[in-house]
Amino acid sequence: MPTRAEELASRLIRNLDAVEMQSYRREPLYAGRCARLAPGTAARKLGASIDIIEPGQRACPYHLHHAQEEMFVVLAGSGTLRVAGELLPLKTGDVVFIPAGPEYPHQIINSGEAPLKLLSVSTMESPEICEYPDSGKYHASARDERGTHFDAIARGGETLDYWEGEP
Repeated sequence: MPTRAEELASRLIRNLDAVEMQSYRREPLYAGRCARLAPGTAARKLGASIDIIEPGQRACPYHLHHAQEEMFVVLAGSGTLRVAGELLPLKTGDVVFIPAGPEYPHQIINSGEAPLKLLSVSTMESPEICEYPDSGKYHASARDERGTHFDAIARGGETLDYWEGEP
């Protein structure tokens, strides 16, 4: 039987060097490893992950959030923040703050020669709509502590009447 201190530690503490990393690859631009940190913790409105991006690769597609804010802490390496149509250099020790809204579409690129290690934090607002300017897609989702209730990725081509399909 775990002690109260052990139970608290399991719900409140994660060690970046002890989490199991999952690899991902989507040729030709996306490759790295990541681990979600918040699942299983007591946090309800924070998401966090450790992300390691391989040289020459990107963490995720260029996107913007309508509800969530994000913060990235560069723990090791160097890279480029593609944001609002600009390319900004990143180095170890930099902290990036991305508010919600269409002003700050963003993407992190490892433009260095070594792996780029990030601590990524988000507010995990729900419902959320995320837009992808390069591809014209959007991702709409709604979730709570029990899981996802709605999740859709589409392009904004077809629009429907409010009454479409209703009795």
